[in-house]
Amino acid sequence: VGCDRSKNLVDICGEKHFQAFVCDALSVPVRSGSCDACISIAVIHHFSTAERRLATIRELARLLRPGGTALIYVWAMEQEYKNQKSKYLKEKNGSKNKEKEMNTGTAQSDQGPDNSSQDSAWSDQLHNGLKDESCGAKPVADFRLPVHTNRTSFHSQDLLVPWHLKGGTKKKEESIDTVLAPGGSKESQEISPVFHRYYHVFCEGELEAACRSLDCVRVQKSYYDQGNWCVILEKL
Repeated sequence: VGCDRSKNLVDICGEKHFQAFVCDALSVPVRSGSCDACISIAVIHHFSTAERRLATIRELARLLRPGGTALIYVWAMEQEYKNQKSKYLKEKNGSKNKEKEMNTGTAQSDQGPDNSSQDSAWSDQLHNGLKDESCGAKPVADFRLPVHTNRTSFHSQDLLVPWHLKGGTKKKEESIDTVLAPGGSKESQEISPVFHRYYHVFCEGELEAACRSLDCVRVQKSYYDQGNWCVILEKL
């Protein structure tokens, strides 16, 4: 049984004859202790406070029966780990056609050419602070979040990632940013909406520490996988 915040994604599951429903990760309408296993892939890094991120882990644990296990994947601050670049960085010049998050949890924010030079300059301007000793992130001395330049390393733990909607149409009343898609002629060019999606990228040990703060679970394993921090939990 699957669940997601997006009704459109849940509808796709239904079309493929999978069982899925719309819900909020902070309040899943499933009986406590009724699941043998739970999987949370690329979800928790979208919550904007440590309290809410911890609450989602607690809610995940609530669903498990004693002895049940959960697997959690979140995006890592460290996209280069043990001298190895993540798939996210390696695919900087990857296919233009991939527009979704991979099922491994590695985000695929925009596979096409990155037209975010203004975003990058704005991001650099916001990063003129001292380094955060935790994992090299720089604090933002501004009320605005930095906008990430796709397929590059992270400079802040809390940021906005541009998502370019391919083939989208923009209504006049919509107040969303747009970019001009590259093309061979004016006829082939179109305006694509850009949505800035919030991420909190996790430093090494951060997800594991949050899990260990809960008395109801035990951390079986904590590891790094292609730009993600991952934890396997067991319900006590």
